[in-house]
Amino acid sequence: MDWSRKPPNAKSFKEDQENEEAYETIERGLSWVPVGHIVGSVGRYHDLDSEFRLKQHIPQERLLRVKKAMRQGKPLPPVKLYKIKDKYYVLDGNHRVSAAKEFGYNNVNAKIVEFIPSKNSLENILYREKSEFKDKTGLSYSIDLTEVDQYSHLITQINKHQTSLKQTSVDPVSLEVAAEDWYKTVYKPMTAIIEKCRLVDSFPQRTVADLYTYITFHQWERKLIRKYGSRIDKLISTNMEDFRKNMANKNELEYPDMLQEITAFVLMNVSAKREHRIVERLFALKEIKEVHEVHGNVDILVKVVLKRDLVSSDAEIIGHFVHDNVGLIPGVLSTQTLIPGVSKTKP
Repeated sequence: MDWSRKPPNAKSFKEDQENEEAYETIERGLSWVPVGHIVGSVGRYHDLDSEFRLKQHIPQERLLRVKKAMRQGKPLPPVKLYKIKDKYYVLDGNHRVSAAKEFGYNNVNAKIVEFIPSKNSLENILYREKSEFKDKTGLSYSIDLTEVDQYSHLITQINKHQTSLKQTSVDPVSLEVAAEDWYKTVYKPMTAIIEKCRLVDSFPQRTVADLYTYITFHQWERKLIRKYGSRIDKLISTNMEDFRKNMANKNELEYPDMLQEITAFVLMNVSAKREHRIVERLFALKEIKEVHEVHGNVDILVKVVLKRDLVSSDAEIIGHFVHDNVGLIPGVLSTQTLIPGVSKTKP
């Protein structure tokens, strides 16, 4: 490491403001701000490094007084911050932020003015839509979408939920109240189901909120019903309020896995005198429920029970399992997989 190399300065608010074309402002009031999100200064970025430490040529007396007051637990006024997206810049309180970072504080109390980026990048358009959604609904929870104009579908849901709540409430129901109830009784249960089935693994560029919006828009708005399995179909229903009622008395432990069970039979030819060793290797796999040495054109027959998510095919899941867990066992010469069509079983 080059110890003689000077650390970079704290970020300049003016430079980032010009890069983002962020000139329209909104007063956000007082709030607790993560210290790690404070990255720069409005006027004194040359005096601070990227870790918000005062440079050696800057007088330290004021910083020492601030640190002493913080150690003694004396109340200090909120710092004043400018915000651009998820980054904050100090307008007033550089020494307080420097001390907070040195002491390992997680948050500082701050009065915030947000500058809205107007540059039309996809990131900025999504940020403006998300910010407008949060302003309308008052929701503090993070709902991150990756496609433009999708927050409007969530607003539509909240408006409909507000109408439904008004029909059963003797008190006025504001959009903010409806949004909070929608989040807890509709959005959270549905996203919990999506997360439990690991659907996001099949869509690495999408978020849970993306999948929630896609599924519910097609299910509840367009009425394009997709079959997910009898237990899941019963829960999701074709109507948002019906779904809410279905989930009202359930906790997350009772949500069904959005996985379907599939059974396959694998016929194997193996090297002579290796049958017993291969049988033991196969039987140790939890997905394999039965292993049989047989006579005839094949040597070993196994029954495999796997689970697949809603977007993968039976053949894909079984093919990967056989290739990765069966075909690579030493002594296995060939495999043939049979997937049942119609089955009947007895208890």
